[in-house]
Amino acid sequence: MRSFLNFAAVLLLLPFSDALKFDLVAQAGHSSKNERCVRNFVNRDTLVVITAIVSGHRGDGQMVNMHIKDTVGNDFGRPKDVAGEQRTAFTTLADSPIDVCFENTLTGRSNTPNPTRHVELDIDIGADARDWSSIQASEKLKPVETELRRIEETVNEIVQELEYLRTREQKLRDTNESTNERVKWFAFGTMGRSI
Repeated sequence: MRSFLNFAAVLLLLPFSDALKFDLVAQAGHSSKNERCVRNFVNRDTLVVITAIVSGHRGDGQMVNMHIKDTVGNDFGRPKDVAGEQRTAFTTLADSPIDVCFENTLTGRSNTPNPTRHVELDIDIGADARDWSSIQASEKLKPVETELRRIEETVNEIVQELEYLRTREQKLRDTNESTNERVKWFAFGTMGRSI
């Protein structure tokens, strides 16, 4: 019962979460092990808008670089020396997770013992990534009509996600059944050779 209450509390607080915030410690030299990455699964042909707000300013002895990629090998951007707000929009090319990676490197001398940059990351996917206020203005929609269009697009995304999960489950079930059939015949063959 207690775990159910904790789960319900998380679900209630989820709409109030806005962005991921973290501190990025500066490291000497470029290395992939110094990167801090955030991964999020996105369906094919989905609009993604990534907004990163990085504290500090250019020329302060630190350089924050971003790398936006997916696990299939597609690169969606490599903004260099990010300070302030950086916004990147793209459409995905495959059903795969996207990685947003940050690296903070020292470029000069720093007066602070542990130089860090504060990063606020917001990833909007699908219907959340669209600018509904501009759609409302351009199509002269009432606020209720705009909200209904947003809800309709969100429902369509849910239907697409369920269809993807159904086909994925079907493929996994077929693999499981063929493996089960092979194990069955292997067991019969092993018993036949033993007798």
